[in-house]
Amino acid sequence: MELFREVKIDWLGKKWYFLGFSLIFSIAGVLSLLFWHHLPLDVDFKGGTVVRVKFDQTPDLEKIRAAADKAGLKDVRTQSYGPAAGHEVLITLAESATSEAALDKGRETILSTLTSNYSTTGPANLGKLDLDNAGKSALTPWLVEHDPEHLGSNDAATAHYTEQADAILNFKDNQNGGLLTSIDSLSGVATPAVVNDLKQSSFLSGFAVRNVEIVGPQVGAQLRKQALLATLYSLAGMLVYLWFRFELIYGVAAVVAVFHDTLITVGAFSLKNQEISLTVIAAILTLVGYSMNDTIVVFDRIRENLRLSRREPLAEVVNRSINQTLSRTVLTSGLTFLTVLSLYIFGGEVLRGFSFALVIGILIGTYSSIAVAAPMLVAYQEWRAKRGKGAVLPAAKKTRA
Repeated sequence: MELFREVKIDWLGKKWYFLGFSLIFSIAGVLSLLFWHHLPLDVDFKGGTVVRVKFDQTPDLEKIRAAADKAGLKDVRTQSYGPAAGHEVLITLAESATSEAALDKGRETILSTLTSNYSTTGPANLGKLDLDNAGKSALTPWLVEHDPEHLGSNDAATAHYTEQADAILNFKDNQNGGLLTSIDSLSGVATPAVVNDLKQSSFLSGFAVRNVEIVGPQVGAQLRKQALLATLYSLAGMLVYLWFRFELIYGVAAVVAVFHDTLITVGAFSLKNQEISLTVIAAILTLVGYSMNDTIVVFDRIRENLRLSRREPLAEVVNRSINQTLSRTVLTSGLTFLTVLSLYIFGGEVLRGFSFALVIGILIGTYSSIAVAAPMLVAYQEWRAKRGKGAVLPAAKKTRA
């Protein structure tokens, strides 16, 4: 299927415009990496404590940051998590010690910060039981101590209040998504005496800590190293492949184009101040392969046309080759772009970094195959001609009938 027939666009005639476009975005990204947002690394690489918090209403990220500042917490990062209707937020702390005590510390830090500085009911109820964040280990002893049904201190009373705690937590977590709308909603779940005591001596903070995870600094450093090596090894392997498949200059041009794509994509993350996680590295490696494949298609057509038109100037051969592959490029890249764009728009916060990298990478990768890699072949050939050296770009071999 061909979208364009007899296209005669002078791509190489616009090489200075392409160069200017690439320089603007490359330099903007480099400046952001060096002087502005730097390289915004996710907790996967930086290390730290990630606390996932669910709220009963749409969370105010700025107010959460202000609460953290008021509590004296440094380097706290907040971001929405999951669908908007879930009202969940990821709060990342600098704490990266890997122990059970560190997990508890991270949880308690967020609990005290949000209760004192964010929750509308927390400041007036300090010292009371926060039912939204009470687990079995806290709720059962609380009921045993308060003994709202006056059962006394015995094993039967402990077993009874344990059952009451299990029923309350099951109702809260499985039927209310982890947050209660009101303590009165427990009527019919717990005994009237327990519900009345909870109304007197507990409160609902309006948020619940759902999960706490820690990535240690050594693990983060190892992941950074592995991500860098994975990218470099992929570029080196492609250079060697194209060296044997075509010629060294083809490999160099393709690797330069892919490096250009990677630099602009990473620069876009820095300009947008969006964190780079392991899924983003996977997306970057994907776009490296995608861009390289697109470049190889153009190079292969150039090599075929060199065999058919040995006396034609190289610039005209390259222009014709790009035009001949334009329909294929637009169809494949366009459909892939629409797919990842849908993923970016509808995929949710978890896939936002992955899909953003692919959206930028596919656009820039398609552009670089035409505007970076192919012109490099012509520039190299012209440079050799000025030095009095012959052509080095190989033509395709003739196939036997």
